Amino acid sequence: MNTKKQFTEVEFGQQKVKVPKGGYYDRFRMNPNLDEVAQDPAAGNIDFFRKIPKQMVVSRVGPVWAPNFYYRTSNVQVLMLAPLKQLRKKLPAPLEPLQAFPGFGLVAVTFFTYAVCDNDPYNEASVAIVIRKPNAKGLNALELLNSIRQRHFYAHVLALPVDTEIARVRGVYGYQLPKWLTEINVDINPTNIYADLKDTSGQLDLSLSTQTPELKHVKSESRMNEATMLHQVDNKWHQTHVQSNTLAFAQKLLPRNVKLVRHGGPVSQLLDELGASKILRLDVVQDAQVVLNLPKVL
Repeated sequence: MNTKKQFTEVEFGQQKVKVPKGGYYDRFRMNPNLDEVAQDPAAGNIDFFRKIPKQMVVSRVGPVWAPNFYYRTSNVQVLMLAPLKQLRKKLPAPLEPLQAFPGFGLVAVTFFTYAVCDNDPYNEASVAIVIRKPNAKGLNALELLNSIRQRHFYAHVLALPVDTEIARVRGVYGYQLPKWLTEINVDINPTNIYADLKDTSGQLDLSLSTQTPELKHVKSESRMNEATMLHQVDNKWHQTHVQSNTLAFAQKLLPRNVKLVRHGGPVSQLLDELGASKILRLDVVQDAQVVLNLPKVL
């Protein structure tokens, strides 16, 4: 029996990309029939997405359907302290790191797995600096408290490797994000969490392992999180807004049993250059629904 996945070639902007034959991208081209998606047992309850109409919008690669829907996602994130002077070296002006403690800001390292989404399953890793809101005035401490309370953070992403070509092409040409193609593994199960990232030659770059904290299960839309990425697209500042409907999660302050090991690849080197050190918080999202909007000019 041949269980090998079959692929078909599609066009995205000027790029030709292979995607799984009969997969979501092949069938729906980013404009899914939600009644059909609802029949996919892997997608779960998708009522949340019915309130968000997709629109054909103009993008730098031509007209595309947006926003992008992620019906089933999980992620594990460590929030780390890093010296402000190191963070400023990596941030383009006028972005400013958000100060968490005197002399220190925050770096978030996240591993994502997207089990069911408009552009087919893939994994992603991210290194981002938590930054101040555009035109923010007032104390860093108040801004940080507001961000925690509202569950809305601003960030500048420095690295965003992915493990499928359609995810890379969409991220690079649609959003001008720092994406490249490499091997990424993410396993979030009820007892343990393991994630790793290889460099482009197949050597281990970064790995994370920990025990799964006790998860809380909540009602749909009772715990919404937002993140706004600030980045340049064609030399103009843009913001890309991400909404998450979290369904099962856990959070641990000053976690003791997290092993984040740098094996010396480009992402490990980036964390060294940022001076990222102590892990302040571990966040585990075992189930969430995510909406990714197209970048808007600031």
